[in-house]
Amino acid sequence: MKMRMIGLTLAFCFLGSAVCLAADPQMGTWKLNESKSKITPGTLKNTQVVYSSMFGQVKIKADGIDGKGKPSHTGWSGKFDGKDYPVTGDPNADARSYTKVNERTLRTTNKKNGKVTVTGQIVTSADGKSRTVTLNGTTPKGKKFKNVAVYDRQ
Repeated sequence: MKMRMIGLTLAFCFLGSAVCLAADPQMGTWKLNESKSKITPGTLKNTQVVYSSMFGQVKIKADGIDGKGKPSHTGWSGKFDGKDYPVTGDPNADARSYTKVNERTLRTTNKKNGKVTVTGQIVTSADGKSRTVTLNGTTPKGKKFKNVAVYDRQ
């Protein structure tokens, strides 16, 4: 009887955790709404971004077009704890951090060789159907940019 109760308790704990993680408004698949976005030519344009989470670890995969017009695939895995974690596929960064400001807002910082190249903010709308990513930075060639990308939840 005790084993059955322990098993049921553990099952409800895991289900509760899954429900809480699924409720995070950042998680999911996001598609770029180009008509509402302003992206500086020659900078990375992510057309689809997927956020997923398991046991507190977040994974972000992005597909898009690089500054030269070629397909790009970037990846990041870590926590929203403000610490740097490796990023792959971005010529402008080798590390990225995310800090959770509140339930709907993240701050992000990209670094290349320890130097900050991009800072930004990601805000999910109150209804959870869209999000706005505002990035300020410098390209590998030293050109300053500001991108505002609007994404729709898929």
